[in-house]
Amino acid sequence: MKKFLLYFSLFIITMGLTFFSLRVAFAEEIVLEKDLFIKAVNPGYTIDGKSNVGEMIEISRKDSDGLVSLAGITVGYTNSSGNYSMLFEFPENSFLSGETILLRLASSPESELAAVNYTKTIAFKAGLTLEKNGEVIDSVCWTGKEGCLREFKSATPTVLVRDIETGEFRHLEEYEPVYDEKSYYLEEVEEEIKPSQCNGLEFSEILSYYENVKTEQFIELYNSNSEQILMDGCSIRYKNKSYLLNGIIKAEGYYVYYPSEFSLTKNPTSSNVIELIDTNGSRVHKMEYLNGQRKGTAYARIGYDEAGKEIWRTTYAPTPGEANNYQEFKTCEEGKVLNETTGNCVKVTTITERVCGEGQYLNLLTGRCNKYKTAAEKTCKEGYYLNPETNRCRRIQENNGADYSLEPEKYEEKSSFIALYAVIGVVILGLIYLVFEFRTEIRKLFCKVFRQSR
Repeated sequence: MKKFLLYFSLFIITMGLTFFSLRVAFAEEIVLEKDLFIKAVNPGYTIDGKSNVGEMIEISRKDSDGLVSLAGITVGYTNSSGNYSMLFEFPENSFLSGETILLRLASSPESELAAVNYTKTIAFKAGLTLEKNGEVIDSVCWTGKEGCLREFKSATPTVLVRDIETGEFRHLEEYEPVYDEKSYYLEEVEEEIKPSQCNGLEFSEILSYYENVKTEQFIELYNSNSEQILMDGCSIRYKNKSYLLNGIIKAEGYYVYYPSEFSLTKNPTSSNVIELIDTNGSRVHKMEYLNGQRKGTAYARIGYDEAGKEIWRTTYAPTPGEANNYQEFKTCEEGKVLNETTGNCVKVTTITERVCGEGQYLNLLTGRCNKYKTAAEKTCKEGYYLNPETNRCRRIQENNGADYSLEPEKYEEKSSFIALYAVIGVVILGLIYLVFEFRTEIRKLFCKVFRQSR
């Protein structure tokens, strides 16, 4: 019985010491948000030509022992119109180890003398709150209205400072905030490196210049891998904003993304860049679509050149979710033909539809009768029309749009000899110039050679 009591007593003592040790060990990381308070506020002034001088927010704690977790605590700002905006939110791994933490405006001349910088300046007539999960920890306002202190005045710079004993704020002309670079503590956290998940996805086609509604816009992706890809976590980045993708794209298959959270610029004045971002943040693919997009056309990749560079063309045959099809001109409806100069469909006109008077000819493009530019009247045989510019008969080219059906066109590299002709022309002109410039010397040389030969 005595041994039992002895062992039991030792067990109780051991458990008590263990509990006490654990309490001491974790006391350093007890979350004490309620002990935080706003110590001082300065909206910043223009002094000696420098703006935002002195702007800062000082936050303190009641208990000076241990670490205070700042995770999720926000510093909020409410202007005189009642509009709220968040100045700063402390990250998950942040702690206050000292008595105060100093926040300053990033554009302030003293911005380096602070643990944290924020970007939105504080007004002379506003309010400040310290919150976590929507619950207010502390607040102060200086609008001059009931329940608030008087507003700041640019003519007499002051700092709004809290009296620790009474808890009341006062405008002080002289105050030096406390900056301790060791008081703000960020715990190092090993970032998880995510594996590449969307490698092999490529942009293959987009349609930006819609005909009727924005929902016609699309971005097409192609999976060049021999296996399917899960796109969850990958994203499209456009104008510095990212939009998540999801779903599965099969091997060597297509996926069509219809943007709902944003719109593509229909016909940009400069190049617009679209990026495909992997789950690990790396860029998988990038494409640019240029100025010159036309209504109802898609911008599609139709192949690669000899150097392996992608070839993109504007096509009148959009194929969302299918292999791309390059069509240079639009397909005209029945009764119209394509004007290759303008790219527009015009009404088919023939000589039998309209008879022009003497001294006139039928303009096949407009269907109107125009006067001949020459005095002599000239008629052409059936199947030909008179070109008023040359006064010659030309064969009528009939086109009902069938020549521009939705047939793919392969890209071929074409060589040109224009540069060679230009070089030959320059050489000939150079020789003529040399003969003319040194004609006297050439004549003397010729005479000398002729005399020696005799």
